Amino acid sequence: MQVRSRTVLALATGAILGFSASMTGNVLADLRPGAARPVEALPWEDARLLAEVLERVKRDYVDGVDDHALMENAVRGMVSALDPHSAFLDADEYDEIRASTTGTYPGVGIEVAAEPEGIKVLRPIEGSPAYRAGIQSGDLIVAIDGEEIGVDLDQAIQRMRGPAGSRITLTLARTGAPSPIDVALQRAQVAVHSVEHAMLEPGYGYLRISNFSETTAEDVERAIADLGRTSNGALSGLVLDLRNNPGGVLEAAVEVSDLFLDSGIIVTAEGRTTDSRFRMEASPGDELAGARMAVLVNGASASAAEILAGALKDHHRAVLVGRTTYGKGSVQTVMPLSNGRAIKLTTSRYFTPSGASIQEKGITPDVLIDGKETPPGPPASFATDREVRVALDTLKSGSRLARADH
Repeated sequence: MQVRSRTVLALATGAILGFSASMTGNVLADLRPGAARPVEALPWEDARLLAEVLERVKRDYVDGVDDHALMENAVRGMVSALDPHSAFLDADEYDEIRASTTGTYPGVGIEVAAEPEGIKVLRPIEGSPAYRAGIQSGDLIVAIDGEEIGVDLDQAIQRMRGPAGSRITLTLARTGAPSPIDVALQRAQVAVHSVEHAMLEPGYGYLRISNFSETTAEDVERAIADLGRTSNGALSGLVLDLRNNPGGVLEAAVEVSDLFLDSGIIVTAEGRTTDSRFRMEASPGDELAGARMAVLVNGASASAAEILAGALKDHHRAVLVGRTTYGKGSVQTVMPLSNGRAIKLTTSRYFTPSGASIQEKGITPDVLIDGKETPPGPPASFATDREVRVALDTLKSGSRLARADH
């Protein structure tokens, strides 16, 4: 596999919450020293327009506006107007992206979501402070350090973050408990794993990737090895679940693709700069030794997930099952700025091995599933997941081009 010296973003839509329910995965890129290019001076008329608008707002707007906030909002609007995926990142947002790409963050270790009744614990992360303290799925966080939090998910996440070793107290409402429970925790560095796996039946494994971070490829290798041991050495087939995977680290998707491909192009990209044009290829070796694969996708499978799905489909390595993917065929690079800020800028458009762009088109599965969509759950729920069963039946039958109406 050809390795590039900078990391880029294959980023999907949605908010980036490193350990919340809507984790989006992103990819971090640092500018090379000396890579800055001369910037043309802003035309005088445009510079004057900006100065006039700022002056009018400062003088005549109904409320007083902080100069710093005004300029930051101007920059945010300028970048976000380029396309839906480019954005200005303040220091907190930049930290969030770095946490989601590295797969670790300092905190208490729970996945949370905003519900009408409050901030709900989806699950404690195994081995984390929250896990060791006995916090349970379904608990509602009603206060942090004695202060109520309501349903503000972003605020709850920020307040639960903190330096490893620092202390925090969560007040929880638990079903069956007569009164709120106070749980004292010591924050720690938490590893967030994006891979889950289970055996579907003898010889057939299930592997789900929820997003792509720097640890994903290693986690996939470990999962495949564990599935192989469970099936006495070799799998007959694997269902790879990419449903609701919004993307993440582009290189991680390439590395996972390389685990299943012996040779050939994985992805290419075109852009205006030298760094934005690249071609990544597979190296010899297939972790599954040629065992059949079915890849589950849906309309929320995007970006890096589409790179993986597209590579496996174009090389006829896997049959795609499910619904047409999201269709995000662009790459973003995160470029650090002063004072801990950054911009996330679209720098490339990528193409599958066949040379196709999936931008606003997505990838159409080989086996289409009609009917109500099944939300992907944890591996333990696969027995009741209709779409997983369709993928498994497709694997066992060897069918590639069929339509599944269920």
